[in-house]
Amino acid sequence: MESDVRQTPEVVRALEAQGMDASGLSPIGVRPPLAQYLHELWGRRHFIWMDSRHRLATKHARNHLGRIWLVLRPVLDAALYFVVFGLIIGARGGIENFAAYVVVGILMFQSTMRSVSQGPGLIRSGSAMIRAFSFPRAAIPLSWAIRDALQMRFTLPVALVMIMVIPPNEMPGWTWLLVVPIFALQMILNLGIAFLLARIGFVFPDASQLMGVVARFLMYGSGVIFPVEHYLSRLDSPVFEMAIEANPIYHMLVMYRSALIDNTVPPLESWLIFGAWAVGLLLVGFVVFWQGEASYGDDR
Repeated sequence: MESDVRQTPEVVRALEAQGMDASGLSPIGVRPPLAQYLHELWGRRHFIWMDSRHRLATKHARNHLGRIWLVLRPVLDAALYFVVFGLIIGARGGIENFAAYVVVGILMFQSTMRSVSQGPGLIRSGSAMIRAFSFPRAAIPLSWAIRDALQMRFTLPVALVMIMVIPPNEMPGWTWLLVVPIFALQMILNLGIAFLLARIGFVFPDASQLMGVVARFLMYGSGVIFPVEHYLSRLDSPVFEMAIEANPIYHMLVMYRSALIDNTVPPLESWLIFGAWAVGLLLVGFVVFWQGEASYGDDR
């Protein structure tokens, strides 16, 4: 990379010797300053938006049911986990409305789980576009995150309808409006995870295999399908308790369930911990991703 940069003046002189104007040219395959990088990324906003919408529209194009799967799949997933953990295993943990507990946990967790499981492969899946066009590579994780947020437009209403129609029915209250900022923080968290894991997955491709295990660990350690805090009390382990209390996904689900099931304002502690994780991961993930900008076109 450094040798290519040193050769830039020679290229300019060669072009000028042939009577060409090289004043508007700039080297490619190098990392621009952060401010310039953000400016270039903003300039691609229309492309990112259209790419996200197009990929979501064609996601189920080959299936006979098409977009119906965006609604049907969340319903089937929630039903499966409710039957297994609620009826067969009996892991209710004293939860009165266990059906709503599972529906909210599974459907809202799946979005973040996709960031964990798919994030490491984002750069390699976009390698053809990287070789063909010059653009800020951050557009790839950003486009993916927007696409996932657009998909959640179908999942979130499904979750709300399900907890209203499945007994004991949960009726809307003013606290349901808090879903909007909670969802916004979740999308910020997902984007930060995608940026960070996209860089890690590019440097260490085997990370894609490990993330499946990490995603399952997060599911069972975040209270997605059973009240994990009830079982932690049996272990009497301060280490595990601290790990759960520091887990942003645990607090995310506490916030969703407080607003949707309990009709109460989520605890301030959860707002602070989840918000700090979301913003912190976005900033760290973006900077880490930007630092590897010059290497993403190299498949060696």
